[in-house]
Amino acid sequence: MEKLSLKLFNPNSRNETSKLHCLIPRLRYASGYTQQDSGFSLIEVVVVVLMIGILSAIAAPGWVAFVNRQKVNKANDAVLAALQEAQREAKKQKLNYSVIFQKNPTTQNVEVVIYRADLLISTKLLGADIGVSSDKFLLGANLTSQNTAGSSVSYTLSASTKITFDYMGTLPNASFGTPVAPSTEPPGLKIVVAVPSSANSTSASSVKRCVIVKTLLGSMLTAKDDKCS
Repeated sequence: MEKLSLKLFNPNSRNETSKLHCLIPRLRYASGYTQQDSGFSLIEVVVVVLMIGILSAIAAPGWVAFVNRQKVNKANDAVLAALQEAQREAKKQKLNYSVIFQKNPTTQNVEVVIYRADLLISTKLLGADIGVSSDKFLLGANLTSQNTAGSSVSYTLSASTKITFDYMGTLPNASFGTPVAPSTEPPGLKIVVAVPSSANSTSASSVKRCVIVKTLLGSMLTAKDDKCS
């Protein structure tokens, strides 16, 4: 303790401390460090902004494609749900139920209309209950008349875009189309949801989802992309 006290009150120790304080700025100057170097230079900020821009440009198309796929998936689920509801009610009520997909001439939104025999049961916007606006996708079908498949899918909706189930839930007088080589199976009744083409908003892109009614018993399956053409 005595040695420690002597050292603390030693006048020479004060000189050593002042020398140390004088040495620190010299070391900073010698190493190139000054207070002004503590921020970012304009070049560094520009480089970071450019990198963020490049990464965003790369990621944006993938994100848009993902969102579009989610939209058509949800809309296709709504198409399937409407057809299943009509088939279920036809068997339950022992009456014919029809599903018609039409475009509202005023709003241009796609509507799903369910009839029981000749009595209107419900009309709702396709995708409205799942938060997808129907003006963001195209809806088409290969139907030329009730329960009759044509040779190609048309995105012009009409009264012929109609599928009817009888009191047993089957499809009366159905024609599932002509097989297209190399397939030996009829194409079936197709309701197609598609992302619009970037070049033409009235044409379908390659991103498609569809519901296909394959048999007289009304069995349904879902497919995508080239299988929906």
